[in-house]
Amino acid sequence: MHPLVLLAAKAVAAVALDQLLGEPRRWHPLVLFGRYARALENLIRPHGPGHLMGMLAWCAAVLPGFFLAGWLHARGPVVAAVVDVLLLYFALGRRSLAEHAAAVAGPLAAGDLPAAREQVGRMVSRETQSLDEEEVAKATVESVLEYGNDAVFCALFWFVLLGGAGALLFRLANTLDAMWGYRTPRYLRFGWAAARIDDVLNFVPARLTALSYALLGELRQALACWRKQAPLHDSPNAGPVMAAGAGALGLRLGGPARYHGQMEFRPTLGEGAAPAPADIHRAVGLVNRATALWLGALVLAAALATLARLARA
Repeated sequence: MHPLVLLAAKAVAAVALDQLLGEPRRWHPLVLFGRYARALENLIRPHGPGHLMGMLAWCAAVLPGFFLAGWLHARGPVVAAVVDVLLLYFALGRRSLAEHAAAVAGPLAAGDLPAAREQVGRMVSRETQSLDEEEVAKATVESVLEYGNDAVFCALFWFVLLGGAGALLFRLANTLDAMWGYRTPRYLRFGWAAARIDDVLNFVPARLTALSYALLGELRQALACWRKQAPLHDSPNAGPVMAAGAGALGLRLGGPARYHGQMEFRPTLGEGAAPAPADIHRAVGLVNRATALWLGALVLAAALATLARLARA
């Protein structure tokens, strides 16, 4: 069997598992990893909150799992296939993303703003207690577009490059960025490595995600927003993803938001109307179509590789 065929089959199987099962309700591996990372922080950070200690903590948190996954992959083709599918499944979060978004869109459409605020607070790190309907919808759409990159496309990208170990590497690194990558006094230096490594791992897949969003929406507008607005965003990867996604959907995102007690002013992203509750479902649909596009590209590459092998036989 051609390696591309096996790769495509494993990717499709993992996405199907995610759609069928969703995230584990109990004993989620990332929850256990978060506890482990917190214990490492408590152990290492008191020796110095600087860059070196942060890098040491990152290596101690991520590399053992990465090397263990590589070792298991070398145990034979059957073990490798099972490990790859399971690791990609655990790295994916497409169904969970859709469920969280629906939990906001439902109360918001029904006029239950307090419930919508509570639900969107589970998706974003900004303060949500004072958000109005438009701001709740905007925060949710932004989260769907950005988390679609993190929870689906980055995981698939690194899976294609490095197998299940690659998907695991990205997911653990992204989790540490979410835990340590803040510009607060506590994490400004200690979390520097986690934030920068996540930026590097995200760089190429974020741009492929932005291109996917553009191809599946209002193409010219999405590309124009990406080119003009993404450089204004303080994140080198969230900027292209959200600018292209907002342009593809014909929505206006960005603007001020309160994080950790401080107001942050983000650039306007996209073009068009402010998001409404129905646009949350449109954003989820864009992520779903982009997932199908990526899987379709993998399957097509596998089919072409198989035909090429048959032609040479």
